[in-house]
Amino acid sequence: MDSNKDENQINDQKAQRHKARQQKVKQGVDAKIAAAQEEKGILLVLTGNGKGKSTSGFGAVARAVGHGQKAAVVQFIKGTWVCGERNLLEGAGVEFHVMGTGFTWETQDKEKDTKAAMEAWQQAEKLLQDESVNLLLLDELTYMVSYHYIELERVLTALKNRPAMQHVIITGRACHREIIELADTVSEVQPIKHAFNAGVKAQLGFDY
Repeated sequence: MDSNKDENQINDQKAQRHKARQQKVKQGVDAKIAAAQEEKGILLVLTGNGKGKSTSGFGAVARAVGHGQKAAVVQFIKGTWVCGERNLLEGAGVEFHVMGTGFTWETQDKEKDTKAAMEAWQQAEKLLQDESVNLLLLDELTYMVSYHYIELERVLTALKNRPAMQHVIITGRACHREIIELADTVSEVQPIKHAFNAGVKAQLGFDY
């Protein structure tokens, strides 16, 4: 009987310590929530060499649409094959503009790529001036800056001058440091393993 009593006391002590730790965590979280009262348009950058940056961006678009907000997407690079997200989201009223030339190593035509990039960027600039657009996804924009198809200053100016409450998500590898500095939130996706490197091809419904 004494052993059972001791075990119960130990369990009670563990439970009390756990509760105390969780209360402390809650106090810290509540304090941060209380301090974070500003509302503004967020610039989010999703960069890094790992898989899932565009997928994450499209998830945010779906969330905005689910709340009845207006979202738009400009896709750079990816435009020569079917896009499951586009099939779904266009049906939900999301405006899409697609560069449409595909990857630069496929076109091997800098002049053509630059022209296509600028046409897509001009659509992005219009959306970045539209107060009715709550969320804008600029998918794979980082490459356009890295390859000098679009001037960095032009991108920075448009981002800085957008409507105060407009959220923007930029995806792509090797994001320019000045865009990262301007961003409110930056997440870096790093690869641990990738099926493609093991010889598994991109598959409909999972990869695109």
